[in-house]
Amino acid sequence: MWSEATLLPWIARRAKPSVMVGSRGHDAAVLRASAGRLVVCTDQTIEGVHAERGVSARALGRKAAGRALSDLAATAARPVAVLLALAAPRAEREARLRAAIEAVDEKAREHGAALVGGDLAASAGPLSLSVTAVGRLPGRRRAPGRDRARAGQLVLLSGPVGGSARGRHLEPEPRLALGRFLFEHGASALMDVSDGLALDLSRLARASRVRIDLERIPIHADAHALARSSGKSAREHALSDGEDHELLATMRSRDWRRCAARAARLFPALTVVGRVSAGSGLWVPGAHPGAQVPWGGRGGWIHGS
Repeated sequence: MWSEATLLPWIARRAKPSVMVGSRGHDAAVLRASAGRLVVCTDQTIEGVHAERGVSARALGRKAAGRALSDLAATAARPVAVLLALAAPRAEREARLRAAIEAVDEKAREHGAALVGGDLAASAGPLSLSVTAVGRLPGRRRAPGRDRARAGQLVLLSGPVGGSARGRHLEPEPRLALGRFLFEHGASALMDVSDGLALDLSRLARASRVRIDLERIPIHADAHALARSSGKSAREHALSDGEDHELLATMRSRDWRRCAARAARLFPALTVVGRVSAGSGLWVPGAHPGAQVPWGGRGGWIHGS
């Protein structure tokens, strides 16, 4: 059993984040001013949906923070703070909730942010953590978005995908430094791979009203391992599993040539995987070398389907 009558005083005793200049325990956090445009995003992590029931509270909290921070990476923002709205069954142990809260703060601090506030609620449903991440985007250049891929650009992917259910889904690693690097070197579209490489690329193509040809599929070793028992090919896992939280980007060929050598040193897993052209939809490698076929629309994670 847990109670906010004891959980809130415990939270209040924790060290005050340096980014906070307002009072602790107030209903809204007042943050220290910093340069740049404000970037805000929210992600939910629900036990039994985004993670197996009974997973450790620390894993659940770190995943919740990592998912939200990954969205900041896809906007080239620097993390500043996170907020946590936690809903838990009345019978949940308070120690487990404390561990989840500490894990959210821990993951945020690893990436330059801190937990500055939130909300608690008793519910009839499973343990649920909703994390809002706050960041800053410096400069005045137009912000990256999934509607900014342009014909003639290259498509880049930060690392291999597929098979995240073997454990990687519990520890998403937001590609924050890479997101800033790509944006600074000319990337116009950024998006993290959360619902499956093919599904997310198709969303990128639709939002930008372009055709994307996925010419190369970097397959994670976990996808190959999972394929040995799943009945699916490693390629299917790479295209549809999701929760890789790798970063997709589009940029002009000339911009990529200027930064490719430096990118190879800093981000060795980053690779060109395709091209953007006039047209519509996602096209994937066919059965014959060099052939491209329309993606069939199968796979990926769609809530409510």
